[in-house]
Amino acid sequence: MLNVPPKDNKTDPLVLFMPSGKRGRFPVGTPILDAARSLGVYVESVCGGRGICGRCQVEVQEGQFAKHGITSSNGHISEFGPKETRYADKRELKEGRRLSCSATVQGDLVIDVPQDVAVNAQVVRKDSDERVIERNAAIQMCYVEVEEPDMHKPLGDLDRLMAALATDWGFTELDVDFHILPQVQAILRKGEWKVTAAIHRDEERERPRMIALYPGLKNEAYGIACDIGSTTIAMHLSSLLSGRTVASAGTSNPQIRFGEDLMSRVSYVMMNPDGRAAMTKAVRDALNGLTERVCSQGGVSREDVLEAVFVGNPIMHHLFLGIDPTELGGAPFALAVSGAVRAAAHDLGLSMNRGTRVYVLPCIAGHVGADAAGATLTEGPHRQDEMMLLVDIGTNAEIVLGNWIRTVAASSPTGPAFEGAEISCGQRAAAGAIERVRIDPVTLEPRFRVIGIEPWSDEPGFAEAAATIGVTGICGSGIIEVIAEMFLAGIISEDGVVDGSLAARSPRIVQSGRTYSYLLRDGEQKIMVTQGDVRAIQLAKAALYAGVKLLMDKQGIDHVDRIGLAGAFGTFIDPKYAMVLGLIPDCDLDKVKAVGNAAGTGARMCLLNRGHRREIEETVRKIEKIETALESKFQEHFVNAMAMPNKADAFPKLAEAVTLPARKALANDEAAGGRRRRRSRE
Repeated sequence: MLNVPPKDNKTDPLVLFMPSGKRGRFPVGTPILDAARSLGVYVESVCGGRGICGRCQVEVQEGQFAKHGITSSNGHISEFGPKETRYADKRELKEGRRLSCSATVQGDLVIDVPQDVAVNAQVVRKDSDERVIERNAAIQMCYVEVEEPDMHKPLGDLDRLMAALATDWGFTELDVDFHILPQVQAILRKGEWKVTAAIHRDEERERPRMIALYPGLKNEAYGIACDIGSTTIAMHLSSLLSGRTVASAGTSNPQIRFGEDLMSRVSYVMMNPDGRAAMTKAVRDALNGLTERVCSQGGVSREDVLEAVFVGNPIMHHLFLGIDPTELGGAPFALAVSGAVRAAAHDLGLSMNRGTRVYVLPCIAGHVGADAAGATLTEGPHRQDEMMLLVDIGTNAEIVLGNWIRTVAASSPTGPAFEGAEISCGQRAAAGAIERVRIDPVTLEPRFRVIGIEPWSDEPGFAEAAATIGVTGICGSGIIEVIAEMFLAGIISEDGVVDGSLAARSPRIVQSGRTYSYLLRDGEQKIMVTQGDVRAIQLAKAALYAGVKLLMDKQGIDHVDRIGLAGAFGTFIDPKYAMVLGLIPDCDLDKVKAVGNAAGTGARMCLLNRGHRREIEETVRKIEKIETALESKFQEHFVNAMAMPNKADAFPKLAEAVTLPARKALANDEAAGGRRRRRSRE
């Protein structure tokens, strides 16, 4: 049987689990582990709740969470119990961690399930692509042989080093980082007067600067390109001399515990005096951990990382830089800084070489950030003759549309539904999540594929693998496919209403109060697609499509020539199903492609070639920004986009590839199996 939350008693404490976003009310004294299980939140517990394995660790997040109406505090959880004390004595229990099998609910709580103890942690799928990038890095490694000291030539060691760099490399005007001065003599003598200087110069007009000095010949230098997403962070370590990607790694953004969407995090900053500092520290700690990981994978010392390039949406951009994002929480959505940012890594608390330089791409607008700029640089709509639509789908969709003549950009608040949040059985992309779905239009029986399991559900070997890995929920790409398949199979109407009359044909159509749901997977862990799930996806896709339509209106076009789907979510959704759902406009399916982590690739392009920095800086200045909230036609486009694929727009290209069902609109009484219901009067 599927565990269900207890009856919602409004006097019981409210418990919210992050990063899943699932919540419920529980009586005082309920073990945190039991609360998690009743909500379907995966918390590992190998020892059966005896406090031995330590896999069930959780953290209490303190502060006011306005979006959820929760004030969470360590005072709202029970004091350390015997099991926790025993575990902490015998093993390590990090500060702030609790064992959920021992700790109990005493008041309203926001509970974070740390990713480092979650076996079924989210799969971070933002790999580096293999494109070849012409090298013109801001770092130049300059080997010189320095004249030894002479009593008859009383020049200082640094001055003779500068003279050698001027003679051999033409650096007649050269600044030197102060941290190098105390090391110069020791390095020169260790290298027997042969040294390699790392010279940094981003723009040709600026004076070059020595940022690091190595004894002897140093013929390698490295840089980091990083995409700070609101959900995941992806980092790539590259050789600045060869251009090859040495190592890549990703992790969940730890800021999720402060709020799963961007506005929740802004709200947290507004409600908690130390909120901005806490989120800045969280993301910088995560970046230092990722740096350590990629360097370890690549066999590289962090001292050899001499430059780092970052992209992120405006709120991630501001929090990374230590800037209060409050102004981005409401109109006019003012950025503190929109242009490219240059800084020293140590000023940002990053554990690299003392002289490492940081470059952050410019933001396009208040909700179209440096990540969208990076994706634009990668895919280059501004370099094309065709009209290209570039969409990065996340909790806030960033949209760029244009060609070499004119490029426009906007954002749409899609919310976290595409990432599994706000979906009854939704979860992030992790082992055990359903990611592909097919439904037989005659029998209405489904078949599906699960992350971590190679066979489909109707193929040999699936049951055995599922018994080991489990089938725990449905992720974003699975949500898209199952709802699109439900539409194609006639289970839901174009207006998104589940047809209750089909319950007579299939036990998969299950009544849930006044509405109906689709049973995707039966068994101990039932996975349902409810009417509420369909509505959540409709609202998200309508917001995205309405934003796209506004940009098409601005360009004066009724179709686009090609579409690029960026980001981790865009990479793993099937373009056909995205179009069936009406997530994107009609287009030749052969010209719709996933462009991967285009934002991260844009960061890598800027890392390896200074010319790309100048290109995106100039491009961003020319892009026209459209604020969807101020556009009168947004609501009209939104209402039309609630239908599948769309109430007003035709999809002739899609119709050539897919047989779309005949339109049928269901009223609420028809959805409930054809029985008219009369609201009782009290």
